[in-house]
Amino acid sequence: MSDALVVAELAEDGTVKKATLSAITFAQRALPALGGSFSILVLGANAKAAASELAGFGAAKVLTCEDAAFAKYTAEGFTPTVAEVGKGFGLVVATATTFGKDLLPRVAARLDAAYAGDCSGVASEGGKLVYKRPMFAGNAFGYCTLGTPIQVATARQSEFEAASASGGASPIESVAKAAPSAAASRVEFVSLEAVKSERPELTEASVIVSGGRALKDKFFEVLEPLANALGAALGASRAAVDAGYAPGDFQVGQTGKIVAPKLYFAIGISGAIQHIAGMKGSKVIVAINKDPEAPIFQLADYGLVADLFVAVPALIAELKKRG
Repeated sequence: MSDALVVAELAEDGTVKKATLSAITFAQRALPALGGSFSILVLGANAKAAASELAGFGAAKVLTCEDAAFAKYTAEGFTPTVAEVGKGFGLVVATATTFGKDLLPRVAARLDAAYAGDCSGVASEGGKLVYKRPMFAGNAFGYCTLGTPIQVATARQSEFEAASASGGASPIESVAKAAPSAAASRVEFVSLEAVKSERPELTEASVIVSGGRALKDKFFEVLEPLANALGAALGASRAAVDAGYAPGDFQVGQTGKIVAPKLYFAIGISGAIQHIAGMKGSKVIVAINKDPEAPIFQLADYGLVADLFVAVPALIAELKKRG
């Protein structure tokens, strides 16, 4: 019998990112093979406050390591403590965000543990964990097992529903910070340059309005009013980003961000396989494109063959009528 450890991810303001809840779901699905329970590890300058947000999700324990050194993330700074705590678990997991994909492979190396990254599924077969991983932009899947005593994995956020609070209150316990590695002394956090927006973060949003190259230099003029009416985040195809119509932080797709909102608008997006790989997990997909043969219509729940420069303003007008 062994347990799972979920490594929580915190936002800049010290609150728990929604992405962490997908890692909790992953751990819960892995428990039948592990035979134990799961705990959550929170590292931060105000870790105890963040831990209270996670106390109601059914964890055996919420472990905290509060230290000023964790105010800003560096893999070299976080890895020793995560690995030291992870020694007592059979599975260490985080979400496959930039944070998880940067940190967990280093933790695996420190633990001499096998690693399965960007998993879209996990199941118990014959008492072993079987990890499902997407390949070829999600057109094929590979299945693997790991043979080391401790296993490390990251979970693709779009494939695992955010865990819901189950009531109760998990005990919160402090753990010691591990001694920093030699690498940590050579790494300094200088600054974070991020796109500031009052809109929801793309990977956390429940509604996303995305546009393609067809919008040209009218990208924001056409899409912002619709996003405002829906309280949505703005996204873009790689073609729109490469053409300079939208910033790189907006990119959704295989080489951009993987999203799975409740509602996704694909406006002027043809549906190239690279884009679909990043948003096909959306619950409801609405496509607007003047080309009736556009591949996006094969995936869309609702499709409108129309000139987007006419259809989108008409949609906004109807939304405003409904308040």
